Amino acid sequence: MSLRACGLIIFRRLIQPPPSDSIQYLLLQTSYGEHHWTPPKGHVDPGEDDMTTALRETREEAGLGGEQLRIVDGFLSELRYEVRGKGKVVLYWLAELKDPGTAVTLSEEHQDYRWAGLDEACALARYKDLQDALREAHRFLLAGEAQ
Repeated sequence: MSLRACGLIIFRRLIQPPPSDSIQYLLLQTSYGEHHWTPPKGHVDPGEDDMTTALRETREEAGLGGEQLRIVDGFLSELRYEVRGKGKVVLYWLAELKDPGTAVTLSEEHQDYRWAGLDEACALARYKDLQDALREAHRFLLAGEAQ
């Protein structure tokens, strides 16, 4: 049986950034292990649905609640990989921070956070599947703007 986790790829739109970084993604740096960077995510609790998990973990890890976010319809990224010999599935939805100036409040699980444009976010993410998910989210957002 695979471990299951859910989270949100959170982005904000800046009004006066350099054009290539008008969309920034939130990444959190873990305070354990290799101190990797990841969007907020966590394991599904018994009896909890996936979206509830994603919202709960985002509130716990980044201090951002559903009232501060807008879930973007039509986007879901599924990552599959192994952790210590066990399969893991991670589902990420896409969510926009309604007020780009809203403060992030970290839990003890994380030691730092960063808002980053796509290139920097991918460099921080390090893992190819997470980089691919970030690029997929970015393409999805740009395609929506073109309509």
